[in-house]
Amino acid sequence: MTVPMSRGEAGFLGRFEAERASLPGAPGPRAAAAEAFRALGLPGASSGRRAEAWKYTSLRALAEAGFAGSLSVAETDMAMVPRLAATRLVFVDGRFRADLSDPAPGIFGSARAPEFGPLAQPARDPLVALNTMLAEDGAAIEVADGDDAGVVQIAHLASAAAGQAIACHPRHLIRLGAGARLVLLETMSGTGRYLHNPVSEILLGPDAALSHLRLQEEADDAFHLATLYAELAARARYEAFTLNLGARLARTEIHARLAGPDGFVALNAAQLLGGAQHADMTTVVRHDAPRGASRQTVRSVLSGRARGVFQGRIEVARGAQKTDGYQRSQALLLSDAAEIDTKPELEIFADDVKCSHGATVGALDPEQLFYLRSRGVPEAPARAMLVRAFLDESLDAVTHKAARAALDAAIARAWEREAA
Repeated sequence: MTVPMSRGEAGFLGRFEAERASLPGAPGPRAAAAEAFRALGLPGASSGRRAEAWKYTSLRALAEAGFAGSLSVAETDMAMVPRLAATRLVFVDGRFRADLSDPAPGIFGSARAPEFGPLAQPARDPLVALNTMLAEDGAAIEVADGDDAGVVQIAHLASAAAGQAIACHPRHLIRLGAGARLVLLETMSGTGRYLHNPVSEILLGPDAALSHLRLQEEADDAFHLATLYAELAARARYEAFTLNLGARLARTEIHARLAGPDGFVALNAAQLLGGAQHADMTTVVRHDAPRGASRQTVRSVLSGRARGVFQGRIEVARGAQKTDGYQRSQALLLSDAAEIDTKPELEIFADDVKCSHGATVGALDPEQLFYLRSRGVPEAPARAMLVRAFLDESLDAVTHKAARAALDAAIARAWEREAA
């Protein structure tokens, strides 16, 4: 099947106009998103508005690339997808594949018509507008009050069939009722050149707890642009960990809002980048209720001409007294050409709060390297040991054994490619 190529903003808008009659779901949100995307443009492209949130990441390369619509091919290399849970939902080129999945009854429905939840803001965020405009499928997970849904894996696989560059825009909606529990493991991989632009909306009821682990291992020539929204009711917990290893250009943007008192958010990440890779971790945590706590820690290891970005913002509303917010960025630069950009932000309107931030940038400790060399460890293994020790501390929060093993294996693969 031949699929027309779309190039840049005009191409995405042209694809929407050509397909709007066949796209599932209500047409109103899509049309409004198309107008927002037309007005906002792609950040960094010639027609895109200047946006402070995109100061360190330009999408000019994306605007200049050409993409076809998503293609869900019959033959799929599932060997690329680690199996981490009995309940597994597989999306190929942005579309749910029932033949490859093992859904659990009662908590999952494939969103043949994508569910547009209440949290996303396409009028403000251009990538969310693009997703809303063109989304065709996504996961809809709902856990009832008091239920423990165990572990669920969402596996994204891009095939770029027959050398055809594709763009896919899955839309996921996760709802946990009061006191509900879920461990969500998300893996992203693929081959060829493609754009993976997922949007996830997460709503947690009172006392709900979601542990969300994300392994981003996209193809070397891929664009990975993920946006997540999470809203927490009273005493809810959202603990997220992202491991960025793949993609030519990656950006993970997370907006978390503590809407009820005594909530807890952890947005942690690790990045291992080489060559000319660019990865951006941008977070916004809004404390709108008292006694909330948030933790953000990002560790980056950069070699070659790689560039890492961490933008962390904490917003404390006037009534959010006794807020406890913390963010930290740590980077290890393995070459003179590598670069890290860190921008912490605090916006505080309450007077009884504890908020802090910190950043460190450095190279491998020569004394530690000398110690290992003096004990007979060759230089390459010694460097690898120090890098792994630096990253392993960030993985300590991952308590799920299969997920931790998958993350460790992914880091080992990425380091082997970089060292080769």
